Amino acid sequence: MFKKTSTTSGYRDPEVLVGLDLGTSKVTVVVAERDGPTGEAQIIGMGQAPSNGIRKGLIVHLDQAVRSLKQAIMDAENMVGLELSDATVSFSGGDVKSVRTKGMISLGRNPRTVMQFDIERVIEAAQANVAVPNNQIILHTIPVEYYLDGNTGIDDPLGMTGIRLDIDLESVIVPTATVQNVYNCVEKAGLTVNGFVIKPLASALGALTPEESLAGVVSVDIGGGTCGVAVFADGRPKHLAVVSVGGDHITNDVASVLKIPINKAEEIKREVDLFSEKSDLQADKLEFEHMGRNYSYSMDELTDIVQCRVEELFSALVSTEVSAAGISMLPAGLVITGGGAKSISIDQYLSRVMNMPVRVSLPLDSNRMPPGRNGPEYTCAAGIIRYALEQERDPFRYIEQSLEQLKNSGGSMTSNIKGPRGNGHDDDRSRDPLFGGKGILQYLKDLLKELF
Repeated sequence: MFKKTSTTSGYRDPEVLVGLDLGTSKVTVVVAERDGPTGEAQIIGMGQAPSNGIRKGLIVHLDQAVRSLKQAIMDAENMVGLELSDATVSFSGGDVKSVRTKGMISLGRNPRTVMQFDIERVIEAAQANVAVPNNQIILHTIPVEYYLDGNTGIDDPLGMTGIRLDIDLESVIVPTATVQNVYNCVEKAGLTVNGFVIKPLASALGALTPEESLAGVVSVDIGGGTCGVAVFADGRPKHLAVVSVGGDHITNDVASVLKIPINKAEEIKREVDLFSEKSDLQADKLEFEHMGRNYSYSMDELTDIVQCRVEELFSALVSTEVSAAGISMLPAGLVITGGGAKSISIDQYLSRVMNMPVRVSLPLDSNRMPPGRNGPEYTCAAGIIRYALEQERDPFRYIEQSLEQLKNSGGSMTSNIKGPRGNGHDDDRSRDPLFGGKGILQYLKDLLKELF
């Protein structure tokens, strides 16, 4: 997660955090630094390059994607004056599933304090109920809610007392090949992978205020080839999904209907005011010349093309994912980000379509990001840094698969739970750092000696 620079004459250079966002339209590298392990992170640079070899969030040409990554890395290194060595990587892809399961363990006949080992046990109990196909893996394991002796709304049971611990667990399942291709691409580009984060989660962390995530909100990142959907309530993600429709589909619609080239369709798409009334547009014409030919189209027709695709995306696809979250009340409404959020009046139009409050979000850290690289399309990149910091503060909040299994597996895997220091463990608990290198039985014996 961190790259520590060298020290000279007793002076310790700031720690550097690097995030890499693999998108359909662009590749972004974000660099942040902080003084000491507990200091606040300050974004100091953003590098980017057009995405080649990536389509609908998936790598379709490895060598082209590697070249794009190298270009973005070089851009970031030139901006910050540092050589980057590792990164936390954000990616998407169409086949992402979010599965909810429950787990329960007994703490004993008499009430006792909940220990970290108990949290591991209840997470593993819930994971045992997740059916993972042979060609897929669990990328994230996210505790949604704990219950202690039937009491709901427990955010962190560590140190509390009871006799029974339950959990609602969200597991994010992705194709194994997708993760391995991303891993190979990043490594070939010259960076070591510290960890992965699915794009909808990173975007939500980069866009949502604490008040919104507590109240209940839907975060939608409108990218080029996909849309990331994250439903938050009580401060935690309740559902994550990737929808295989994005801004490029709107561009293709415009190009197909108007019979114009893709690059020109992308240009004129940005001129559409989604909230304009048709009666006001009937007399308006869009006229332009391209490659020696004159074009003239009704703005009413053009607006209708864009509105139809946006309405389909949100009324059908996004609404389906929100329903899957099982959240009936979303007081904070809808927060949209990503490149597609820059469409004119999209917040007003979606507020009418979805019948809820809508706001367009810049990154929460936009005032501390480089000018020109702090718009909605950079929210996911900024969210990677927030993800890395949150995971460090609370290792049980977003539990990752161990990197060794991610890069070596050819089939299904069950998640390794990362302990407080971020290290995975296997079935041989004798090496688990959670117990200071001791086996579980010896750990418990020593604990009982201390108590009695």
